[in-house]
Amino acid sequence: MEKTPPKIVVVVPTYNERTNLPVLVDLLMDLHVPNLHVLVVDDNSPDGTGEIADGLAAGAPGTVGVLHRSEKNGLGRAYVAGMTRALEEAADVVIQMDADLSHPASVVPLMVERLFADDAAVVIGSRYVKGGSLATEWPWHRKALSAWANFYVNAILRLRVKDATAGFKAWRADTLKAIDLPTVRSNGYSFQVEMNHRTVRRGLKIVEVPIRFEERVNGESKLGLRVQIESAIAPWKLLFGKNG
Repeated sequence: MEKTPPKIVVVVPTYNERTNLPVLVDLLMDLHVPNLHVLVVDDNSPDGTGEIADGLAAGAPGTVGVLHRSEKNGLGRAYVAGMTRALEEAADVVIQMDADLSHPASVVPLMVERLFADDAAVVIGSRYVKGGSLATEWPWHRKALSAWANFYVNAILRLRVKDATAGFKAWRADTLKAIDLPTVRSNGYSFQVEMNHRTVRRGLKIVEVPIRFEERVNGESKLGLRVQIESAIAPWKLLFGKNG
């Protein structure tokens, strides 16, 4: 009797990504990974991304789903909502991925393969392991800020993760349950750090695979000053806080 492949749900938060989203969904579908699903989490985008997502879901019923949220209250909250829905729908693997085409969809099969082959709790698509790279379009100061953020987070929390702020990850469902996903409080980019911190604290295995991180194709970056300040404070809150 043939074994049923694991149910894989790619959770994609969106806010004003109407141009990029159909391209990303096509890239994921073209992988022909068995039992792969896409869950779009739209934060009431004023540009009509939610309606585009509904159209994609109507064209691929049972494969593409949409979770509409009434407000834009941060990347972390969107991911918690989407991942929770994925777990409720019996996902075995949950992949988090940006909608802006900066994460290479082609690496998804490798991430899932390594998740099981290496008995990992989570596999990170990493810019900073051997073979990984940043978009050549990035100015030097942005590359420096990214590298500094990783050094800063690791120095405080001792995660021993090369790309501690990465947002492209494949999680085992059991890991998300073990780290108590519903109680994750961080938002913005610090959400990535808290998720890693909880995983390391529980002695679970993190594996990194190299990716080339591209510059977004269309739209605007969501990395504002408020997000940067929150990200700078977050490691200290995690270090001294009770949560996690």
